[in-house]
Amino acid sequence: MTAPAIRVAQAAFAYGAGPPVLDVAELLVPPGERVFIDGPSGSGKSTLLALIGGVVAPTRGTVEACGEALSSLPPAARDRFRAERMGFVFQMFNLLPYLSVLDNVLLPCRFSMARAARAGGGAGALAEEAKRLLGRLGLGAEVLARGASRLSIGQQQRVAAARALMGRPDILIADEPTSALDAANRERFVRLLIDECAAVKATVLFASHDTAFAEFFDRRLSMRELNGAWSPADDE
Repeated sequence: MTAPAIRVAQAAFAYGAGPPVLDVAELLVPPGERVFIDGPSGSGKSTLLALIGGVVAPTRGTVEACGEALSSLPPAARDRFRAERMGFVFQMFNLLPYLSVLDNVLLPCRFSMARAARAGGGAGALAEEAKRLLGRLGLGAEVLARGASRLSIGQQQRVAAARALMGRPDILIADEPTSALDAANRERFVRLLIDECAAVKATVLFASHDTAFAEFFDRRLSMRELNGAWSPADDE
């Protein structure tokens, strides 16, 4: 039996001494599956993704990714694992404004030799892979040398997606990744993201309140059902 790419068991997270904001009895995601997670603001989507990505550790329970027990690792080891095996598309992009578009996309390969090798190895091959991903997302040579701060919001979002895909991560985590895109570009963006992840057999967790995108995914999960700490009053 193939081991799951993601396993969450009896995991909870609380801020300080407060009550849990997330309580997940079980979540299993097989390798290569593309999962859409929906729920309103405050339902725990971002907290769940942060746990699975090793950004934070659970207050209790188990979180595993690619067979590694992230919940048992110290922060530095979680950071190394994340750099090597995961790609993130954040709602707030997290691009470095003083770097060019090309250098922002190449960042994952600066932090992980394994991702650099998967992307082609040499500097020339890495640059070509970065250009290919940007091109697939509708960004051409005219923006490569441009500082990230000089891009439109929609362009920054697409650069963030190309960066997340660089070096063929095993798991791609996207938190409201279409929030900055206009309606005409949202569906195209999601289709391209799914196509690129399918090509490298990456497991995908895509969280959004926009349920129109659920049809592009293998499975849909609702935080209302997944998060035992969620209350209907949280929607009010």
